[in-house]
Formats: sequence, C-alpha cells, structure tokens
Amino acid sequence: MVYRVIGLMSGSSLDGLDIVCVELEETGGAWSYRIDAAACMPYEAEWRDRLSSATDLDARAYLLLHSDYGHYTGRRVNEFIEAYGLQYRVALVSSHGHTTFHVPPAMTGQIGCGAAIAAETGLPVVSDLRAMDVALGGQGAPIVPMGEKLLFPEYRHFLNIGGIANVSVDLPGGRVAFDTSPANRVLNILSERLGEPYDDGGRIASGGTLHEGLLSALDALEYYGQPYPKSLANDFGTDVVMTLVDSFGLDTRDALRTFTEHVARQVRIGLGMALGPSHTPSQGSGDRLLITGGGALNGFLVSRISEQTAPLGIQAEAAEETIATYKEAVIMALLGVLRWREEETVMASVTGAARSSVGGALWMGQR
Repeated sequence: MVYRVIGLMSGSSLDGLDIVCVELEETGGAWSYRIDAAACMPYEAEWRDRLSSATDLDARAYLLLHSDYGHYTGRRVNEFIEAYGLQYRVALVSSHGHTTFHVPPAMTGQIGCGAAIAAETGLPVVSDLRAMDVALGGQGAPIVPMGEKLLFPEYRHFLNIGGIANVSVDLPGGRVAFDTSPANRVLNILSERLGEPYDDGGRIASGGTLHEGLLSALDALEYYGQPYPKSLANDFGTDVVMTLVDSFGLDTRDALRTFTEHVARQVRIGLGMALGPSHTPSQGSGDRLLITGGGALNGFLVSRISEQTAPLGIQAEAAEETIATYKEAVIMALLGVLRWREEETVMASVTGAARSSVGGALWMGQR
C-alpha cells in the first residue's frame, strides 16, 4: 500500500515550520519512504514572538492562538502544495503542532488546531499525536521511536538534536527513549547574543574555552539523575539552564563551548544509562548511532558527541542533510498514516504509559 502524505513539524528552536511531502509504502509489514518535496518555511518575527510567548497567555488568548496557528499552518501547507505542484496528489496531512505546555503525565499541549488545518486545506488531518499517551500515564515523548523503528531498521540507536536532544535505544527487552538535555534552543539564544541566528557548524563554540565549573553545575541539575522514561519542557532550557549559564557571567563564546560539551556529555550519560552497567562495547557495526535534527549540521557538536560515545563502542554518524533536517517531519507523516490505519503510533516501553496506543485526532477535510 502506498500513501502520499504531508508531515508538519515545528520545533522549540522556532526556526520555522518544516513541511515534507513523503511517499510511504508498506509491503508485508516493511515500510519504505521517499521524500518528494521538503521545505522549512521560516517564521515571521510576529509568529516567533507569538509562539515563544504562548505560555504567558490567559486561557482565552491561548485558545485563540491555537486556532490562529492552525489556520496559519493550513495556509502554509496550501502554499507548499502550490509551489511543488502537489494538487490532488496528497491523501493526508499529519501535524505535530507546536509544543507549549508539557507537564506529563497530567497534560501536554501542542497548538495548531487540526480542524483549522483541515478547513484551510480541504484534506484529512491528523493532529494531537501525543495526547493519548499522556492520558494513559505516559510522558508523551519522544514519539519518533516508532518511526525510527519502521523506517530506519539498519540503526540500533538514534539521537535527534533539535531544541531538545533525545536518544532512542534498541534494547533486547524493547526500545527506550528519553530527552537527554536542552540543545539548539539554548545554543541559538547564546548565538543570537553575538548577532548570529545559530552557531553555524559550531564555529563559535569551537573557538571558546571550556569552563569546568559551569559544566559541573549543568551536569548536576536534578533532571539528569532521574531515571527514564522522562521528558523535558521547553522552559527547562530557557528558564533553568539559561539562568544557570548567565549566573557564571562568562564570555558568550566560552558559554557556547561549555554548553556544547554539556549536550555531548549528556548524550553519553543517557546512552550509558539506557544500555546499563553490563553493556559491553561492540566490535562490529551493530552499535551505530544516527544523528538527526539541526544539531546534526553542527560539525563541532557532532565531533564532541563522537568522542564521548566512542568508549561505549557506539559509532556516531550524522545523517545526510535532508534526513538530518526533515526526519521528524517524515516520521510525523508516518504516524499520521499509522493513525489512519488504526495501528499503534506510540510505544509504552518508551513513554512509560499503561499500554502502547494509537495516537492522534482525525479531522476530515472536504474540498
């Protein structure tokens, strides 16, 4: 069976709305994919401001933003369809939305009303992909491991470096995944202080000096000692981590260098936690780690991760640029198809929910 789906992803780094049109094919339980078109549509300053301040709104204003952002997203999908000549070729839209509140297992919030997207596009839309897992007592995150398992079976381990970094580890008893640390959101805040939207290739960080005191203080934060399953809200990076970084009064380059090291160290610590004390480094190619997300394009960060994970016998590999940038949007498309097929989208072994579940609300558009 072949499906042509648009997947949407908006990350906490607020760089823009990732849109992909992907052809997904299932044959005898095995899935394959082909990206037909992909684009990151940058957020205008107004939308960056509205999304970044969403958690400060009262209930009425928040729900209005939820609706507005859904209509905005639907219009961007229409622009994408027009730009790439995809009219009448798309069967489904699957939208992650933009995460605002994330307080598992009580609730999670992703704005971008699915009904509004369906109204704008006239297409069926799947949204609210995390809500069912949280209702079942899970973390609601990460939700990409199902897609990693089905679309990238040649890898055992995965690291996605977006606004937050998370690992997914294939263990004999099942797959586990969890957030390891804030990442690009903090790196970008620091880079912006130097007049750069992000640290291109890690050039700024590589010229800074590692500050052991700050590194130790970051590593000592309570979250890192907690067992998985666990996940981070965006404000952990902006409020807790940035407050700690700023308290040291460092030159911004040194802060970037130190936080980059912190991200790499927490990847190694997280992988070690998942693999357990009895883990024996593999001499073969079975322990390959695929790095995706915007952080995969940060060569200095990737080199620090490679050095940190080598003692675990794990070979870290940055994905090629298209997959590095759009893997999460591709997986959102797959999760939408799985929801359409009423198949499981979220694994309880990853999130700690009472059971694995079929996640997502389905909104039927009509042209």
